[in-house]
Amino acid sequence: MHRPEDPQDLLDDAQALDTDPDTGLVTGLDTGDASPGAPAPAAGAPSVAQVSAVATAGAAAASERKPLLPGSPSPAIGAPPAPGGAVELSLDDARRLILRAQGLLGADARKGGVHAMLRRLGAVQLDTISVLARSHELVAYARLGAVSRSAVERAYWHDPARSFEYWCHAACILPVEHWPLYSFRRRAYRERRYRWHEVPDSVDKLLGQVRDSGPVMTSDVGGAKNGGPWWDWSDSKIGLEWLLDIGELVCTRRTGWRRVYDLAERAIPADLLGQDLTDEECVVRLAGIAGRSLGVANRTDLIDFLRLKGRFAAILDEALLSGAAGLTPVTVAGWPGKKGQANAWADPAALASEPRGRHRTTLVSPFDSLIWHRGRTERIFGFSYTLELYVPKHKRVHGYFTMPVLAGGRLIGRVDPAREGTTLVARQVHLEPGLSPAKWAGALADALWSAAEWVGCDSVRVERADPPELVPILNAPR
Repeated sequence: MHRPEDPQDLLDDAQALDTDPDTGLVTGLDTGDASPGAPAPAAGAPSVAQVSAVATAGAAAASERKPLLPGSPSPAIGAPPAPGGAVELSLDDARRLILRAQGLLGADARKGGVHAMLRRLGAVQLDTISVLARSHELVAYARLGAVSRSAVERAYWHDPARSFEYWCHAACILPVEHWPLYSFRRRAYRERRYRWHEVPDSVDKLLGQVRDSGPVMTSDVGGAKNGGPWWDWSDSKIGLEWLLDIGELVCTRRTGWRRVYDLAERAIPADLLGQDLTDEECVVRLAGIAGRSLGVANRTDLIDFLRLKGRFAAILDEALLSGAAGLTPVTVAGWPGKKGQANAWADPAALASEPRGRHRTTLVSPFDSLIWHRGRTERIFGFSYTLELYVPKHKRVHGYFTMPVLAGGRLIGRVDPAREGTTLVARQVHLEPGLSPAKWAGALADALWSAAEWVGCDSVRVERADPPELVPILNAPR
């Protein structure tokens, strides 16, 4: 967990959410690459029959599926993977499908602006750290280019609500139409009545205050902190966050980066508020959303996207095997798995056409869903990435807030950015081993200057680079 910059309105780290294997509010999740085949069912796991109702949509989709890439077979979606039954993808095929799904390949990704981008991704992670900009802004910039930061803010936090904040992979901004899909998690919180703080007895009084007086911020109810370390929350802050966790309150807008809490019944459209989905329906539908966002994903990737555990992970397993999630089993060359079985799943709509168009050249936020799962990042791009925020300064290899550089459909290097007045400073620039500085220096420069212009800088200064010959090239005036 990192230290948020604004102690008045802390954004919770989802990795501290829960340690109870029965809730599905996941922390400490093993994010290594496990085989995507379903494990032995957990205690209380649903049977295939229990997800049969939601499997109907997946089975229906199977009959309409088109061939995937040229020459690819079209497997049955409603059956477990069988030898020869899965679509075979090269690593390059998978990478291009993933980049298109993530809005980083092709012109279609820019249609509809920030709203469409959020719905394509399914979730955009929130984080208080701001170097060039906050992560939710960087995610939009990486896909849409020089969209104004005020436009990004308006698109995420709007009245009436078009999105809301809740727990997906982490603390995220989510499309408002996904409100019903997280009822499984809200129920789990309610049953548990614990975050990582004890829920105070005053919580009902807080709820009454919001009901009677209207939306509140923590400053309206005594402040967020007790006066100790940053995690030493006041009872009011704990109560507001727990009421948000269980769905009594919701955050659909912010003021000065501080959450505004309101009654869900006032802020969420009535048709969404009235939907009462089972746990199985929630997880199955979210699995489809995660699969479409990721493009191609193995079981570990889907688990990590949604942070599922215990019985909720077992529901996901059944949905993948039954076809209820609406995803097509595939075999990606070089990905881990059992011989003769599918080792991943893909969005059938994405597989129906070959990805085409221009690749984005951009800096990538450490909290971008393209690289959420570090094992997946290495599997797709051969790129080993660690965020070194909490590594002691003298032990850091690449820098404090290192941002990968995406160009030509691959991660070609990393930059540790900072800002001094109107100068974007690259404290360190690293080109990936084996890549030619002569070939890739232009892409690195484009990524740096594009980011500089977006945040209002008029110059770029590179202090160190590996290899060193990049420094004069990248510091050349434009």
